[in-house]
Amino acid sequence: MADLFASSDAGEPWAEHLGPSVCLLHGFATAQAQDLYKEILSISEHSAYRHLTTPGGFVMSVQTTSCGTKGWFSDRDGYRYVAKDPESDAPWPRMSALLLSLASRAAAAAGFEGFVPDACLINRYVPGAKMSLHQDKNERDFNAPIVSVSLGLPATFMFGGHARSDPVKHLDLLHGDVLVWGGESRLRFHGVMPVAPGHHSLTGAQRINLTFRLAG
Repeated sequence: MADLFASSDAGEPWAEHLGPSVCLLHGFATAQAQDLYKEILSISEHSAYRHLTTPGGFVMSVQTTSCGTKGWFSDRDGYRYVAKDPESDAPWPRMSALLLSLASRAAAAAGFEGFVPDACLINRYVPGAKMSLHQDKNERDFNAPIVSVSLGLPATFMFGGHARSDPVKHLDLLHGDVLVWGGESRLRFHGVMPVAPGHHSLTGAQRINLTFRLAG
């Protein structure tokens, strides 16, 4: 398939199709990065980042918060979406028009028209933080794609198959990149290698990841 944003100018957005219903939109969010980061800071002031605990009792190295009508949560009782922040018992911060527009436009650019997320999981990776291989399967409807936005420090994204033991591809995700997957690839295993030390002019010594989903 032809690049959606083909350009001869280095640094301009362009699309790379990586398999069935998988598209890496290089630099898609770069132009809005500063406004996105301001929005993220505001969200984290109302619902602070926290280290969640897995059902098995392990503390995640990544720090997490959410916005939207539902937020993602994990503890000894399992992985799930909840309507209120368990730490404050208040609704999660709303998902702004800026965030909704970015998610919908990225999904459409990758071939998923009409995507309107109701949840945005925000992960903060400091150097050494990682995310083990997993499937996003707490949503009620798998017809909607996953839209994942990278800001700040680069990361190595692991993209596997439908079984944990399947071979894994390693993708370099840079500041402003947006990875979209859905359709037959919706339940592929994925994760993030430990983030290397560094400093980014916008986010400092951290990587921020926005993951837009339709929780249902």
